[in-house]
Amino acid sequence: MEKRLIEKEALAGIVGELAEKMQVCAPMPEEDRVLFRVLAPGERPLVDFANTKNAPKNFLFPRTETMMQYTRTRKGMVLAGERKDEGKTVLFGVRPCDARSFTLLDRLFDQEKYRDPYYVAKRAKTTVVALACVHPPYTTCFCTSVGGAPVSSEGVDLLLTDLGEAYLAEFWSPKGEALLSAFGGTPAGEAEEKQKEALAAQAAAEIRSRIPAREIKPILDTHFEDPFWDTLHLKCLACGTCTYLCPTCHCFDISDEVKGNDGIRIRNWDSCMFPMFTKETSGHNPRPSQKERWRQRVMHKFRYYVDNFGAIACVGCGRCVMACPVNLDIRKIVTDIAKL
Repeated sequence: MEKRLIEKEALAGIVGELAEKMQVCAPMPEEDRVLFRVLAPGERPLVDFANTKNAPKNFLFPRTETMMQYTRTRKGMVLAGERKDEGKTVLFGVRPCDARSFTLLDRLFDQEKYRDPYYVAKRAKTTVVALACVHPPYTTCFCTSVGGAPVSSEGVDLLLTDLGEAYLAEFWSPKGEALLSAFGGTPAGEAEEKQKEALAAQAAAEIRSRIPAREIKPILDTHFEDPFWDTLHLKCLACGTCTYLCPTCHCFDISDEVKGNDGIRIRNWDSCMFPMFTKETSGHNPRPSQKERWRQRVMHKFRYYVDNFGAIACVGCGRCVMACPVNLDIRKIVTDIAKL
């Protein structure tokens, strides 16, 4: 694996120059928030920030995506055009928790039997450049409780670790190595690697939220009808904020929109928190109240996904904790379940 040292002052300029040659998505200030968006030519990304309000998942699994276009003719419906072939993209400034979320989505969307061509195509053309969390930014971070780490290379093509005077750049994959000429730098040695290891241990120790997320599955296996679920949901507004900000939530709905003889088939993000999410054509809804919906959310992340894919469907980013308008805290929920 190639390792380089990149001058700190040069990093934003390097990424800005890269954006003039290809699509680069990076953290940028938007009013009082930091959001991932496509850089315009000449823009420089943020390199000193905590984490973005939105997860970069949107660039692999968009909020709204056209699946096909069609038109009605005298001979019936025919496809009106091919989907646009997207070029290569660099996702810069991804935090390790968000990079790890891609590996969890891969298990769902890129199975041997069930493969999502839209996600897989974007994933193959996307290079993930991550910024390690040398100092975890929030008290709500809990990545180490769900199998992650603040200085992790999981799901990363190129990992940048702040060593103080420079960034240690580790090119973990062929896609990352394709950016060697763009990032340049000087060769890194054993001293820098040891410094990084020390920083990684220190960063993991700084994570203040520690919950028994990996211990509750046996409890969930046997507590589907527990009275615990009767009160968990009472203050939930069913707004869907937690699911829309989550890096691993992947529920979607497919619909057709037709005007005249022309139509498109699109898929949009959906949420298990919404009353209409499981409503059937007959009018029956197997999850008629927020009790069943909240139980499904917890069960999916900490039981069903573990059964199906061998991993918890949560990366510990803490976005749902920070953004919930009624202060429902997944960390407290997991801790309370462990006491059942």
